[in-house]
Amino acid sequence: MRHLLVVLALVGLAFPAAADKPAPVDPAFEFDGLAAQARIDWGVPGLAVVVVKDGRVALAKGYGTRELGKNEPVDADTLFAAASTTKAMTAAAIGMLVDEGKLGWEDPVRKFVPELQLADPVLADSLTVRELLTHHTGIPGTDYLWYGGALDWKQILAKLAKVGPEGRVRGSFHYQNVMYGLAGDVIGRVSGSSWEEFLRRRIFTPLGMSRTVALGSEAATAPNRVSPHSREDGVIELWDTLDVVDPVAAAGSVWISAHDAAKWMSFLLDPTSVKDAAGKPLLSAETVAELFRPQVVIQPGAFYPTAEKTQPHWTTYGLGWFQQDYRVRKLDFHTGSIDGLVAIVGLVRDANFGVAVYANQDHAELRHALMFSAIDQFLDDGLSRDWNGELRALYDERRAAGEKERAEFEAKRVPNQPPALPLAAYAGTYADPLFGEVSFTLEEGRLVAHLGKHLVGDALPWHFETFRITWRRKLDGTSWATFRLGTDGTVQAVEADGTTYAKSAAAAPSTP
Repeated sequence: MRHLLVVLALVGLAFPAAADKPAPVDPAFEFDGLAAQARIDWGVPGLAVVVVKDGRVALAKGYGTRELGKNEPVDADTLFAAASTTKAMTAAAIGMLVDEGKLGWEDPVRKFVPELQLADPVLADSLTVRELLTHHTGIPGTDYLWYGGALDWKQILAKLAKVGPEGRVRGSFHYQNVMYGLAGDVIGRVSGSSWEEFLRRRIFTPLGMSRTVALGSEAATAPNRVSPHSREDGVIELWDTLDVVDPVAAAGSVWISAHDAAKWMSFLLDPTSVKDAAGKPLLSAETVAELFRPQVVIQPGAFYPTAEKTQPHWTTYGLGWFQQDYRVRKLDFHTGSIDGLVAIVGLVRDANFGVAVYANQDHAELRHALMFSAIDQFLDDGLSRDWNGELRALYDERRAAGEKERAEFEAKRVPNQPPALPLAAYAGTYADPLFGEVSFTLEEGRLVAHLGKHLVGDALPWHFETFRITWRRKLDGTSWATFRLGTDGTVQAVEADGTTYAKSAAAAPSTP
């Protein structure tokens, strides 16, 4: 007996009772700390994160300030731009109309928008509703049609007739916001209202998303919303344009809060849990499966830079969702980026898990870092990988490479070679049938460029007839304009960013 007591005592010392074991770490607590630190490390003014798991909200929280220099803290009800994560809502809205039998995925778009014209008439005839959502038409990006706000939707739609395919039709992935704008047009025509009204009535209201608004113009007057910021050359710049995406609203104009994002993700993870007034699910199981089914393969180089770190075996696009494998799981996600605001929504549907991140600073890739960190924390027992540090290093390297390339280009400048004519000779309005107008005015002895409603930049002589345009909003960067002289020595055209604009007959006015 004595020996047995000694053995028991030793066993007790070596193996503490279950009550003495440390409590498991709460993943929400750990992720909360990661998010707070990431905001500081990336220098982001304001941030909101939300995590849903197994039908409950594990974390919904705001960090930092809505606008730099003001004492306006972000909370879980603060509005942020959903930006291109709006595309998933547009795809879901199409899915609702499919469920009602009002359209089919393979229906030709011209059935609903008969005036649609494309440079390729065969594509115009055969373009389907599904293809509006997959970025696979072969039509290259046409953001110049809407960014800057010079055109309304009808004008944008008419301009598509001048846009030719890039490469083989349906041959590769080309991100296409205007096609989503066209999907919104289809939704409005089929439902007899508008895209924004359809989302309010069929998604926001049933899900209780009381803070969410469909348009940037609505967000502009909404209380408790962030202001967009940009950090360029170490300086934070405040932006005041919130409605820039409204001309193609279905591509990215929604504004949302963390609390509402939790409701949206919870619905996507369990769509049949929410019923309409007639007791039917908002989306059928068949349609939900179609939204998340891989539709097209994304070719190497067209995916996110984070693939360098995650090393996915496959990259695809569903209907409003990028897709990849991550730690032997299928990850459906989408980012959003527009003028000083970023977003990301990620779903691991097999694990009933979702995470969303919103920030009010341009190029803030902490969104990817926090998405992957959340998956690690909640699904892989806090697997320790410093996504914050790794992605900061990755994007720092890419930024440095870009700066080196720019410096090498600028080193080729030919010194002491001014333009052939006085600056006033270059003032005027220049037009292209597809790209619209760019104008140059002479202001206080300096040539100033104007493009769209928002872009204004100083055009300074570089060498010969080439001018460097430094846009006054730092985020817009720089452009290059080379003027072409005719045989009579007068300015006939300007080539800017690869497009040649012919000089209009009436010159733009000069200002003192």
